[in-house]
Amino acid sequence: MNWNSVHDKLSHVYKDQSEEALQLLKKLVERWSLKEWTQSEILSEKNVYLITYADSISSPGQAPIATLHKFLKQEVGELITDVHLLPMFPFSSDDGFSVTDYRQINPEFGDWKDIEEFSKDYRLMYDFVANHMSKSSLWFQHYLNGDLEYKNYFIPRDEEFDITKVVRPRTSPLFHTYREGEHTKTAWTTFSEDQVDINFKHIPAFIEMTDILLDYLYKGASSIRLDAIGFMWKESGTTCIHLPQTHMLISIWRELVDQFKPGAQIITETNVPHEENISYFGNGQNEANQVYQFSLPPLVLHSYTTHDATKLSNWAKEINNVSNTATYFNFLASHDGIGMRPTEGILTESEREKLVNKVEENGGRVSYKSNPDGTETVYELNINYIDALANGEEIKDLSLHAKKALSAHSILLSFIGVPAIYYHSLFGSQNDQLGVKTSGINRRINREKLKSDQLSHELKNSKRRNIIFSGMKAMISKRKELSAFSPYASQTVVELDNRVFAIRRINEETGQSILAVANVSCDTITLDVKGRDLFNNKNIETLYLSAYDYTWIEE
Repeated sequence: MNWNSVHDKLSHVYKDQSEEALQLLKKLVERWSLKEWTQSEILSEKNVYLITYADSISSPGQAPIATLHKFLKQEVGELITDVHLLPMFPFSSDDGFSVTDYRQINPEFGDWKDIEEFSKDYRLMYDFVANHMSKSSLWFQHYLNGDLEYKNYFIPRDEEFDITKVVRPRTSPLFHTYREGEHTKTAWTTFSEDQVDINFKHIPAFIEMTDILLDYLYKGASSIRLDAIGFMWKESGTTCIHLPQTHMLISIWRELVDQFKPGAQIITETNVPHEENISYFGNGQNEANQVYQFSLPPLVLHSYTTHDATKLSNWAKEINNVSNTATYFNFLASHDGIGMRPTEGILTESEREKLVNKVEENGGRVSYKSNPDGTETVYELNINYIDALANGEEIKDLSLHAKKALSAHSILLSFIGVPAIYYHSLFGSQNDQLGVKTSGINRRINREKLKSDQLSHELKNSKRRNIIFSGMKAMISKRKELSAFSPYASQTVVELDNRVFAIRRINEETGQSILAVANVSCDTITLDVKGRDLFNNKNIETLYLSAYDYTWIEE
């Protein structure tokens, strides 16, 4: 550890308390240094993440974590290398993101032994919900009961604290009042009444959270997702998002990860405009190893909606290598909706409104956020991504709709960074309207739980699932053979036609050059492209693309 560097960062964060923070952190590091650690392999073109809940796939009489592990080995095999397990800890709400105990596996999902077995076949990504935890947690109950140890673990309302500029993704109150017996307390709640923000200004709270991070790495995590991390530090009179102290603390965590488990990935999740999002790379070496590429999902959707890739291409021109240890975490769908804040400054209001209208026509929902001036704007679109892609009657044409879904994912799998595929996209699922109706929660439209035996049967016998799953497997298999798709290989946008999204990926070490092309329209297009079509395994002098065709050309 470079303790001079760490001390400097702590001085910026904790000012005159920095020496206390340094000594507590040194004691923590000394304790973890006594254990035997393993490294994580460096990322390559072979790495493909699967985003899923620990209980996404179940089987009677078996722990869901064990079922998921068994199902993936049986149906997916080595195509997927990394599995992102969304919060697998005991929780009280928000489908896991209101954690009651960071250190225990939810007994309804399994236990740490199941996780250990899982990690023998797949690299695992754990969710660290570091910004907030459940009001039902022991920590918060101690806070409510006046326990001195936890007195400063949370943030009470302070009338002298200026909150007029606070930016947040919800319309609920920023503070809530809680009563426990004779005690009444208030607490800062960025997301909901059941999710109370942790006070990182309190040094023991920061040390405790750091200990949990190291515990996750020691117990098998190859990647750690820092959920909603942009909100972790609060200062009066500021937006209370992306503050310098937040970046400093993440940088300290990065030093610890590099010290104890080289190759492990710190991945930041900040659903915000692109420039704010990529700030979490720091200098490319000292903060996130990966940042969520939040602009990609809505821009791909916009391209296939308008049959015009211009906006996507123009944005992608600015995306290239970050460093030899930092890259993008690319995805189209996730457990959340399609974030709209990342389109700010890229899409016009009328273009954004067109996506909103289309999603509602395709059975989706729209969620809003509060602005500092009291207004509300669209925050995210809640819909199954494959269903979101369909234009009008396309949703009734299964072959065309499935081809469009695969075409969109060909962009995901060729874009610079590491691809992450949501389980409902991999398996060709559709909107879960019943889930929304019974829960009243918009995001449940894309969080349906699946039965193992039934899903195995449907992957072979349901036309929609079979076409999409087979197509995904073929693309992933091909991707893993191509060094040009290394997460750190260069990327250049190639302008061939506004109806086509095309990028050239070049691996300087191997010399391989791949031109990835996707027709975002339903027109037939002819392009002057030469090379070897890797999907058809033949040399071409001219490239013909029918509706939503896609291919990768080795040049």
